[in-house]
Amino acid sequence: MKKMMEELGIKPGPIVRRALEEEIRRKLLERLEGRVKELAKTLQGIPDEEIARLIREDRGR
Repeated sequence: MKKMMEELGIKPGPIVRRALEEEIRRKLLERLEGRVKELAKTLQGIPDEEIARLIREDRGR
């Protein structure tokens, strides 16, 4: 493979870097999705009236 890369003028550094950046981005998004799902479950237990009251209270500050 190394020989073929040299013949084709392919430098592995930028390719590896791009692959790592994409994998990191994918893993971070997975983690965030999990957190969002947990928060959604928590928020389901709060009545709409309570949420509205908290928003109004916050706006008043």
